[in-house]
Amino acid sequence: MNKTSEHITQTIEIGICCNPQDAVRLPARAFAFLEVNVQNFLVPEKTQAEFRPNLEAARGAVNPVKSANCFLPGDLKCVGPSIDKERLGNYAETAFSRAAQVGMEIIVFGSGAARTAPDGYPLSQAAQDFVNVLRLLGPIAQRHGITLVVEPLNKGECNLINSLAEGADAVESCDHPNVRLLADYYHMLKEGEPATEIARFGPLIRHTHIAELSGRAFPGKSREDFSPFFQALHQAGYKGRLALECAWDNMATDLEPSMRYLRGFGST
Repeated sequence: MNKTSEHITQTIEIGICCNPQDAVRLPARAFAFLEVNVQNFLVPEKTQAEFRPNLEAARGAVNPVKSANCFLPGDLKCVGPSIDKERLGNYAETAFSRAAQVGMEIIVFGSGAARTAPDGYPLSQAAQDFVNVLRLLGPIAQRHGITLVVEPLNKGECNLINSLAEGADAVESCDHPNVRLLADYYHMLKEGEPATEIARFGPLIRHTHIAELSGRAFPGKSREDFSPFFQALHQAGYKGRLALECAWDNMATDLEPSMRYLRGFGST
């Protein structure tokens, strides 16, 4: 813990992955924002009437819902021979429209099952497929004031885009201002990717996730050292948000100690 990371840990907005209905049981002072699940919360393939209770819950939440993850269901492929561009476009239009109604700014594009290249399918072609889908989605996101962030995933979850370098290549190839990059430190640790890559690709990064490597647990459970992560964010001049995407033993009791642990990386 040192002064290098002091600025970023004391000024960055840190939130949690949790829906507003469950967040009412949590100490509101402990987190700055909520990140929800696109498929379960925005329900893009259900009616507006079915979505309305979630919209009302978001509007009544103590802390704002600013982002959402789990973008695509596994059967809505974005690579390979079975891409349904019409369904993808309709799905994105509804998801981004509802995200805007809630007041979100970020949609996370991890979606490992939808993004996995089929066996025998050339990865180079899968990468081009993914870029083509990003080019389809970027203008839709822009119309609704949403930024779509590409999340590199570890190889145990997806066989395409497993590093910040690969994610940056997809983002740069797409070349749209509403398509940017996410840095998830858990996936980086799983892949042995150095935190310095965050500084390298800092201009493209618009959102971040964190969890401990051991069991993808909440920060502080095993007291893992996150100094390299925060130092890299500081070096990158990062201005976005950080969401805890992790497993909790008991969120109601673990949340405040976990947040103190993260904030401690800014103490001297």
